[in-house]
Amino acid sequence: MTDTAPLLDPARVRELFDLRGSYMARMGGGYEGDPYPLWGRLREQAPVHEGALHDLSDFPGDYFFQGLPEPDRPHYTAFGYAACNDIYRDAELFASNADAIDLTQASPNNTLLNMGGQQHRRYRALVQPRFAPKQVEWWIRKSIDEIVHALVDHVQDRGRAELNVDFCAAIPLLTITGAFGIPVAQALDLRAANDPMQTIQIIAPLVAARREEPGDDLLTVLVQAELTEEDGTVHRLSDPEIYSFCMLLLAAGSGTTWKQMGITLTALLQRPEALAAVRADRALLRPAIEEALRWQPTDPCFARFVTRDTEFHGVPVPRGAVMHINLGAANRDPARFERPDEFDIHRPPRPMLSFGGGPHICLGMHVARAEMLVGIGALLDRLPGLRLDPDAEAPRYVGFYERGATAIPVLFDS
Repeated sequence: MTDTAPLLDPARVRELFDLRGSYMARMGGGYEGDPYPLWGRLREQAPVHEGALHDLSDFPGDYFFQGLPEPDRPHYTAFGYAACNDIYRDAELFASNADAIDLTQASPNNTLLNMGGQQHRRYRALVQPRFAPKQVEWWIRKSIDEIVHALVDHVQDRGRAELNVDFCAAIPLLTITGAFGIPVAQALDLRAANDPMQTIQIIAPLVAARREEPGDDLLTVLVQAELTEEDGTVHRLSDPEIYSFCMLLLAAGSGTTWKQMGITLTALLQRPEALAAVRADRALLRPAIEEALRWQPTDPCFARFVTRDTEFHGVPVPRGAVMHINLGAANRDPARFERPDEFDIHRPPRPMLSFGGGPHICLGMHVARAEMLVGIGALLDRLPGLRLDPDAEAPRYVGFYERGATAIPVLFDS
């Protein structure tokens, strides 16, 4: 893995991992403001408002995200912590998908993210053990540690780097593709795939190979998994079922942690006193990551579909409506957190909603935390004097339904 970094074309990484580029435009990548002051005012007015989040935020457009665009449905958005938490806790009233999942077809929509009830529990149980906290060491040993240090090796003698491209984007992408046994040379092809058939063309021969010769990877877990149906019959997953699993895990694994790692690094680099505290006491790195997750989550909104007419936190909501969960606003609710708009690595720990909640709480959250802990820890260990480049444009937070940092140019003592 020592040649990992050179194999990832920096220009292509920059194209595929730029929130402001065409690849991310349909998620609101062109938004460059700070939405939190407005979200705070809306939260103060009421915990739930009628309207989709982008419309309520004066950012009109046709966006694609969970629960969007759905132009024929009424839309509502929850801003308060209690309201958002209630949505996650009531999976019967707030369903994860409007329609039944057809598992005979491989589709990015036919995934755990959109399943509900017993179907979700049975399919999630197939891969849950590999993502459990006790399995984090497997992920670190399997790929995270080697990838992180290979990337640092590649920049260590330069004295400068752009951490979004040279570091943050590569770690989760190569971690999840490596866990599937996908060659490094195909990692960016999977990121670039905008059609399910493109992904399947890469995955299909690997699935066939694992059926013939199992390995120590996630594809083998899926190929060998046995699913017990409600009538008691047991069967192995079909190819379409495996492909759908892969599409979800590959997209989630490569598409979120890089942004959150960049957000965390930016928050620390822009606060030298916090960075110095973490460097001096590495036990502060974990709470710093948790605070960044609360203060600026990379995916500040998800959605659910309302299954019956209801009154929710004082607002009548009809059956079939889309209820958007603005967890970004919820994580800054002063009823839940003191001084919520401040980034404070010494903040006492308290549960938040950055990884969701209820039965759909993020499957990969422990792996994501491990990637950030190992990655940021290695930067502090091996790049002395790490600091923002004062002669370069300072990083900013951009994006709407997916938020992250712009380029993170740094200097260090080589």
